Amino acid sequence: MRLSIRAPAKLNTFLHIIGRRADGYHLLETAFDLVDWYDEIELTARADGEIVRVAGAHGVAAVDDLVVRAARRLRVECAVAAGCEISVRKSIPMGAGLGGGSADAAAVLLGLDRLWGLGLSRARLAEIGLGLGADVPVFIGQGPAFAEGVGERLTPLVFRQCSYFVIHPGVGLATPAMFAAPELVRDCPRLGVAGYLARPPVDNVFLKVAMARSEAVRSAVEWLQGRFGEARLTGSGSAVFAPVDSVTEASARLAEVPAGWQARVVSSVRDWFDNPRAEARK
Repeated sequence: MRLSIRAPAKLNTFLHIIGRRADGYHLLETAFDLVDWYDEIELTARADGEIVRVAGAHGVAAVDDLVVRAARRLRVECAVAAGCEISVRKSIPMGAGLGGGSADAAAVLLGLDRLWGLGLSRARLAEIGLGLGADVPVFIGQGPAFAEGVGERLTPLVFRQCSYFVIHPGVGLATPAMFAAPELVRDCPRLGVAGYLARPPVDNVFLKVAMARSEAVRSAVEWLQGRFGEARLTGSGSAVFAPVDSVTEASARLAEVPAGWQARVVSSVRDWFDNPRAEARK
């Protein structure tokens, strides 16, 4: 049996840090929107119990790849001897704050749950996924969400169809270095879900840090502001984006994007794993 899956990117429509835990982890408040910029994953069952990565992210060893770690973790958690082959065709840029690695891991957990006939709930898969990364559960939830804690406490949000112009300016920003930045604001007032819904913020505490540390990010922000009047950062960067009213008009702007940048006009998605374009076949 073989399963083909498209795993979506995410955008943080805002991101605040409200403090730190005793162990040093930052406490966040953020909102996620999943969008139609996809990696493609193919899972094939193996009878010999081996987990083999056939293709994956460039420059990432199989043993370190989150998709392999996800498959191994699921097998241990469920005490099964099943195996699989994993092939990943990357489209979502790495080190961009778009969540491609977490999306791929979520796709593997959801896919192998089906392929191996485990019958786990989304809540259980999210619990397993949290051990792989704080963003993995939001992809398993498959819809927009408000996140608290280190990103693990999720509250589903009402789905609204939104579109965005997204730019990856050709550079990556290392997440640990961004969180360690001394100038990073870490004392935002707590909103909670009610506060967010009453007046959704759009700022990201990493934006000024990213612009100060990367001329490419600064240039992309200025480019978006000049054409759409707004620019936001997703995650800790480096991708930036702006909401757009018209996909057609925004798409016409793609021809203006400077060389070396990767740009897309994307739209919100939900229930992505159950999309009929994901197919199982013998």
